[in-house]
Amino acid sequence: MIVLAGAVLGAFIGAATARRHRGQRLDMLQYGAGFAIAFALLGLFLTILLERLL
Repeated sequence: MIVLAGAVLGAFIGAATARRHRGQRLDMLQYGAGFAIAFALLGLFLTILLERLL
């Protein structure tokens, strides 16, 4: 669940970042995808860390 939440949050943050820089629709999609991948990876590492500790 942490991975999915990270991906969704990253997509929203990426799209908002592109919109703030006055990007077009494809820019927002690209930023959203990049941020979603990055946040999902962070969520994956966090999930693995929590599983190992608990």
